[in-house]
Amino acid sequence: MLADGAGMDDSRPEERGRLIDGTATARKIRDRIAIEVAELARDGVVPGLSVILVGDDPASAVYVASKERACVEAGMNGSTIRLPADTTQDTLLGHVRALNDDPAVHGILVQMPLPRQIVPDTVIRAIDPAKDVDGFHPINVGKLLIGEEDGFAPCTPAGVQELLIESGVNTLGKDIVLIGRSNIVGKPMAALLLQDHLGANATVTICHRYTRDLASHTRRADILIAAAGRPKLVTAEMVKPGVVVIDVGINRVPDATAKRGYRLVGDVDFEGVRPIASQITPVPGGVGPMTIAMLLKNTVRAARMQSSRMRSARGAPVEAV
Repeated sequence: MLADGAGMDDSRPEERGRLIDGTATARKIRDRIAIEVAELARDGVVPGLSVILVGDDPASAVYVASKERACVEAGMNGSTIRLPADTTQDTLLGHVRALNDDPAVHGILVQMPLPRQIVPDTVIRAIDPAKDVDGFHPINVGKLLIGEEDGFAPCTPAGVQELLIESGVNTLGKDIVLIGRSNIVGKPMAALLLQDHLGANATVTICHRYTRDLASHTRRADILIAAAGRPKLVTAEMVKPGVVVIDVGINRVPDATAKRGYRLVGDVDFEGVRPIASQITPVPGGVGPMTIAMLLKNTVRAARMQSSRMRSARGAPVEAV
């Protein structure tokens, strides 16, 4: 791995409005993952991801189906356990325990949101941290914070970091402003960017709903990451020329001209900010495709680590993970 900001190019002439194509970057990562999966298969290991979907939320069902297709395309085993909306917490925990004990399952993901009768934190804590490829178990959260590399980072912030690296964005010593402090994006994103390695070493500011004068923070950002869940929150007046903008937001806004009656927009006013920014992610087609790519990447890592531990327990030579 390259140290600090090595390999990043700050010398090229400044451009404006260059798109960071998450779809193309995710495709490259998934192609590399398919090669890794084929290598593991030659050693008798087929990475397996199991997703549990409780209820009939349409958006969750679409997302889960895309995960399953992505697994199949990469040569992995992808399965989905579909449970009715009235499933009890004990029943769900029973399924989690069974997957924890299944050696053919290397990654477990319980799709959120869950029905009201189920406590999400209880379910997350029940997942074996070695199979928690979503990166939400407290053990993996702790490993991320202190910089241990044998845990799993949540997929969306990990995907953002990969986008920055693949786009040649130098984060070394840069002022990065995050809008949003969720456990899913904001907090783990900050932890990733503070580490001492490639795509990190930044000075990070986290803004949230109680931040006073938000624009005073965003205007000094070299890199702005918006994950607030508020459509077009960031306007042209809130950014400086040459800023790199990563828009994590996915918001539905009414649109009578659209077939479904709505369209997707980010947390950034794309049309207004793009002429000012040096690079910017679109919505859709930016961060979204990276989330599934990183889920596959985490699952392959989990398969390698679990296979190595099994080989070690049998006294066989262990390759570096």
